[in-house]
Amino acid sequence: MKIKVSLALFVFLICPMPMTAVGAGDDNRLVHEGTVAAPLDQVWAAFTTKDGLESWMVAHAEIELKIDGKMRTHYDRKGKIGDAKTIENTILCYDPRHMFVLKVSKAPEGFPFPNAVQNMWTVIYFDAESPESTRVRVVGLGFGSDEESRKMRAFFDQGNALTLHRLQRRFASEKQK
Repeated sequence: MKIKVSLALFVFLICPMPMTAVGAGDDNRLVHEGTVAAPLDQVWAAFTTKDGLESWMVAHAEIELKIDGKMRTHYDRKGKIGDAKTIENTILCYDPRHMFVLKVSKAPEGFPFPNAVQNMWTVIYFDAESPESTRVRVVGLGFGSDEESRKMRAFFDQGNALTLHRLQRRFASEKQK
């Protein structure tokens, strides 16, 4: 179970702070959103820099913030970037401090939905609610109606909620210091 929860975290993002999960619409989007108690620039950096990713989401990260750049992550502290458990996402596009789009280009060894993940991508939106809080909206797209896609959607529904919660906790604990 630990590997399933860890794998779900890589696509992104509940909760002492408010968070909303929006059900599937006609397009079968998977949406999670919540407020993070941190300025927009800090939340953006948490998603788009090595130090940021390693501060709350993964043990190891590499990121090339550019179109067709790679975001490589690894959850296991004993693992290393490039081994079979590395997750590789390709950056499809981004609008600095507003939107970031990823697509899995290499799932980790043992990922249970190898076919369905090829059609999925994730859009992450960032909106400053105030100088000290940021609304994050994570939208998963490309889910099919086949059994593997339905199971993967449920997997990411749980994982994205947990990931957003971890992001919120990362900044909440910083405020408590």
